[in-house]
Amino acid sequence: MCATCGTQHAPSAAPPASCAICEDPRQWVPASGQQWTTMEALARRHVIGFREVAPDMLGLGMFPDFAIAQRALLLRTPAGNVLWDCVALLDPATVAIVKALGGIAAIAISHPHYYTSMVEWAQAFDCPVLLHAADRRWVMRPDPALRYWDGERREVLPGVTLHRLGGHYAGGTILHSAAGKGSILTGDIASVAPDRQHVSFMWSFPNWVPLPAAEVSRMGAVLDALDFDAVYGAWWDRVIPEGGKAAVRRSVDRYVAAVTGPGPLGD
Repeated sequence: MCATCGTQHAPSAAPPASCAICEDPRQWVPASGQQWTTMEALARRHVIGFREVAPDMLGLGMFPDFAIAQRALLLRTPAGNVLWDCVALLDPATVAIVKALGGIAAIAISHPHYYTSMVEWAQAFDCPVLLHAADRRWVMRPDPALRYWDGERREVLPGVTLHRLGGHYAGGTILHSAAGKGSILTGDIASVAPDRQHVSFMWSFPNWVPLPAAEVSRMGAVLDALDFDAVYGAWWDRVIPEGGKAAVRRSVDRYVAAVTGPGPLGD
């Protein structure tokens, strides 16, 4: 398992020579060099904590933080539970808790930085992992549980759909839930900003490489076609609980103005 991005690789007698996901210019390799760990080593130093994020939605995250430090979301629906994104650790306590909550009908992941230990999770809960086929080459541990989908939309369960947004990765995906006023789970494909009033879009976040204005306008059109009020990003505090659709519209307009306009947005 890569200690920088958390991606689990296929079993081998020795660690791989490198992590392709971290050597990609969207990510990074530490100055100290590539480092590796294992599930067993993680379990000695970390635990998974749960937090209610919204009614029928639980967050699962590693404490202390590991790698990119994202948290996953367990969306609970009458038709079954969906795990959105993934974390590197899976321990017996987590398996027992999630099974007591009804298990997992499907796992869906926004992009390769959050693939982590998806195969371990799929095997533990006997469920498929839905990945967009455009990002297939970034899978470091192939497994029959991985199901690749093409196109722009894929239904997971009634009222729960995946939409290809692109941008950060060609297959960058968000999840839309139609329950209540609607919500979107975006990872950092449309990343909730620290002010929790905007989202933003980047080709590389750690290396500060933006996306072209035309690409963000296209992404904004995809988002504008969905009905939603809340936006759930990749980290615990990155949530827009209401007014999310207006926030996304403002954010797209601001982004396009910032990268195409004649100068700074303001003093």
